[in-house]
Amino acid sequence: MSAANSVAAVTGRSSRAAPRDAAVRFWLWAVAALIFAMVIVGGATRLTESGLSITQWRPITGVIPPLSGEDWQAEFARYKLIPQYSKLFPDMTLDGFKSIFLWEWSHRLLARLIGLAFVLPALWFWWAGALKGALGRQVIIATGLLALEPIVGWWMVASGLSERTEVSQVRLAIHLLIASATFAALVYAATGLRPRHNEVAPPRLVLTARLIALAVFCQLGLGALVAGLRAGLIYNTWPLMNGAIVPNGLFAASPWWSSFANDIVTVQFDHRLLAYVIVAMALWHALDASRLAPSNATARRARVFAGLAVAQAALGVTALLLVVPIWAALLHQAFAMLLLGMAVAHARASARDARPA
Repeated sequence: MSAANSVAAVTGRSSRAAPRDAAVRFWLWAVAALIFAMVIVGGATRLTESGLSITQWRPITGVIPPLSGEDWQAEFARYKLIPQYSKLFPDMTLDGFKSIFLWEWSHRLLARLIGLAFVLPALWFWWAGALKGALGRQVIIATGLLALEPIVGWWMVASGLSERTEVSQVRLAIHLLIASATFAALVYAATGLRPRHNEVAPPRLVLTARLIALAVFCQLGLGALVAGLRAGLIYNTWPLMNGAIVPNGLFAASPWWSSFANDIVTVQFDHRLLAYVIVAMALWHALDASRLAPSNATARRARVFAGLAVAQAALGVTALLLVVPIWAALLHQAFAMLLLGMAVAHARASARDARPA
């Protein structure tokens, strides 16, 4: 084959692949958006104490909510058997139960819809040969995470059905981190399908972007521990905690290392501390990228991320000072997911643009 024919063949394959890549990219972003919505609905479910209202795991038949008065009474009777009802809400009425039940049912229904929105197009794209190589491996990782999420979700719920009045904060954190990892995997794969800018990004910018993404992911886990322990309801001052930058009472659990997951003072302090680290890293990264090439895409993304990081920290402080009203907590959680998505997209795009096409 001549050189001209080779170029024509490559060009033809590229022109055929472009619409297909655009379709795959749209699908990945759409599922990521649904997972974003599911995390917010999950946050509302937790904040309204709705997560233990459904005491059975019925992956297929559970899609149908109670349809008759008798069905509602049966569900309410099952809820009355768990400690949360007897210890926290012994005066709850059937109407009150319906309210919390529908939050949890909506959360589980959305999870099922996400499964369909992911699996059915994935099967089509696999059949069409659109998911090959690195992209195929990335989709397989997302598939595994998505399959694991409902199993861990029920494991989390089960922790609050026998002895506790709420779910385990550790299991809550694992549940959120798997959802966040799935979201991140989809964003990573979708960003990899965008056109290259072919910019020269020093390795340190790529490394810093990746470290920031990892820090944001860890911060989501710490945020889940704060939520699960209700640690945001103490020390509602800033920047001091109980009158000090470093409060007394850290590492009070026994053994001491379990304080990172079980002690409310330590958990809140860790969440604050990592927030400061992320903001500092984001500002430094934006300055570093802008100094090297202020007008390129890497620098622009770094500045946007720094702005989001500062806004997220401000939302966290606001939620703390207001003693965590639901609207502020949900807004803080939404911005956390936005921050993770931006961090992953920025890290992926920076690494991809730095390589020759």
